[in-house]
Amino acid sequence: MKQIFTAKTVEEAKALAAAEFKVDVEKIEFNILEEPKKGLFGMKGEAKVEAEYHKTKPEVAADYIVTVMESMGFVDPRVEITEIDGGSLLEIKGEGVEGIIGRRGETLDALQYLASLAANRSDKTYYRISTDCCGFRAKRKVQLEELAKKMVAKSKKTGRTVALEPMNPYERRIIHAAVAEIENATSRSVGEEPYRKVLITSTEKVYRPRRNDRRDNKNNKNRKGGRRREEFKARSLDISSSFEKDYKKPRPEDEIGTGLYSKIEF
Repeated sequence: MKQIFTAKTVEEAKALAAAEFKVDVEKIEFNILEEPKKGLFGMKGEAKVEAEYHKTKPEVAADYIVTVMESMGFVDPRVEITEIDGGSLLEIKGEGVEGIIGRRGETLDALQYLASLAANRSDKTYYRISTDCCGFRAKRKVQLEELAKKMVAKSKKTGRTVALEPMNPYERRIIHAAVAEIENATSRSVGEEPYRKVLITSTEKVYRPRRNDRRDNKNNKNRKGGRRREEFKARSLDISSSFEKDYKKPRPEDEIGTGLYSKIEF
């Protein structure tokens, strides 16, 4: 970015350049084209300087994000730049900017990718650009850590490897870090971008009964079930009561010729 500024003095011209570029004077390169000359009645003429400012990569990315969001209809979006390890974090702020996040942060990830390309196209030195909006990254990190714990528990319960849905490198790193803190669990990434996903495996030994053991258990259950069925059948056939048993026993009054129903003679 190069521009010429004119003022009464060189210092005033430099101040105008700093205000235009919105940076400190020390970050601007100046080339003095003209200086006011001394005359009998003071300084004569004006100062003219050529100011050139090279935007940093985070600033290029921030300008790109603002331009894209304004084209999408967002009103007055702003970007705050914070230096982090190995790069910069660009926090998107403004009214209604949460609409740029998208489903599971997909739109925000796409914007981050494009802003990174815009910032790194000037030279071959890669500079990491990260974007965030309304604290989405921190909330998503908590969700992914909880997901990792659940999938580890599932893998330990079933003894099988659990496959997660495809994720971007940032989210996969969160999953790997969470699994690494859990005992007897490992994780690895497989596949090609953008379908690369994480596999979680439990290293605990799960007891699986052998075929003979299962057969013996089944036979035992069958034998027990058979005995129960026979006992129930015997009880169902024996429906006589104690009264009936006593009633069937021969009694003295039931003998022929005696009792109420004995032979009647006339």
